[in-house]
Amino acid sequence: MLSEVQAKLLIVDDLPENLLALEALIKREDRAVYKALSADEALSLLLQHEFALAILDVQMPGMNGFELAELMRGTEKTKNIPIVFVSAAGRELNYAFKGYESGAVDFLHKPLDIHAVKSKVNVFVDLYLQRKAMKHQVEALERSRQEQEALLKKLQVTQNELEHAVRMRDDFMSIVSHEVRTPLNGLILETQLRKLHLAKDNTAAFTLDKLRAMVDRDERQIQSLIRLIEDMLDVSRIRTGKLSIRPSRFDLAQLVSNLLESFSAQITAAETTVSLVADEPVVGTWDEFRIEQVVANLLTNALRYGAHRPIDVRVYSQDGHARVDVLDQGIGVSEENQKRIFQQFERVSAKHAIAGLGLGLFISEQIVTAHAGTITVKSEEGAGSLFRVCLPL
Repeated sequence: MLSEVQAKLLIVDDLPENLLALEALIKREDRAVYKALSADEALSLLLQHEFALAILDVQMPGMNGFELAELMRGTEKTKNIPIVFVSAAGRELNYAFKGYESGAVDFLHKPLDIHAVKSKVNVFVDLYLQRKAMKHQVEALERSRQEQEALLKKLQVTQNELEHAVRMRDDFMSIVSHEVRTPLNGLILETQLRKLHLAKDNTAAFTLDKLRAMVDRDERQIQSLIRLIEDMLDVSRIRTGKLSIRPSRFDLAQLVSNLLESFSAQITAAETTVSLVADEPVVGTWDEFRIEQVVANLLTNALRYGAHRPIDVRVYSQDGHARVDVLDQGIGVSEENQKRIFQQFERVSAKHAIAGLGLGLFISEQIVTAHAGTITVKSEEGAGSLFRVCLPL
């Protein structure tokens, strides 16, 4: 590191021949020597460069060496530069004492002792290089400390993310095991009941009406399982960037109307009513299956959390966008929960533990985003929720 730093030396004398002679004594490949014929020239150089040593002639016209030294000591940039005075005046003038008072580190008398000059310059250059090397080491240590701090912060963030991921995994496994077990238990009980009837040759249990009821129950349980599996597959597709969008042109108002007809059984089971306002066709180019999935998720949530109160659905176009509003009058969503309900495995709150993986809104937002649209919520706890899907036509 020392060899990479070039020491700069400043020599000041009003006689050019003195400057050349002194330069010849102290110049080396690892040093740059700057010469000044006056204190004014020296000040200009001092402001431009960082010097390892300044060798000043005492007796110069205008500002002398002592005055230049006092200016250097009073300036932040130059106050720590070692100063060596050179003078041809006799020792009896006591210049050396005055030089030390001005902040000099040494005083040389002319004619100069060649070996003494070289030796002293070498000492100050070595000290300068050592200071520079130490400064670089301190800076390197500080950079290393800052990098370690940044790394620790990243590690802490990573640890927090891993802990959050583990919690999400545990929550997910708990939710999945519960949600999958519910329809499976129904199917298992139905199967065992049928086996029991068959073992007893109880054919009365398999009348046409009873078979239809059995098939309906089985179909509901199977559909529940299929929906859970599809949700998990959609999350996997989203994570790997493979959520496919197949756009086609269709009427969004008609799609929502047809969907509400298919939801008639769920609406009846929720003991509520759903009204649709769609005054005119809203035709655009989207993935029909995926948009139906989004609206179905919003309608399912409205039925789940709507507290058996009426639900309003509106389909319309505005400002070059299609909009679907689903408004319920149910339990609502607090401001805090509004920030997280679009995340994976999140549901309204623990006190409203309702069936589902907590993936519907997450998947819906990803689908809407893939269409360059938005999905938003306006809600107040205890006062219902308005979910709005906005899609470019």
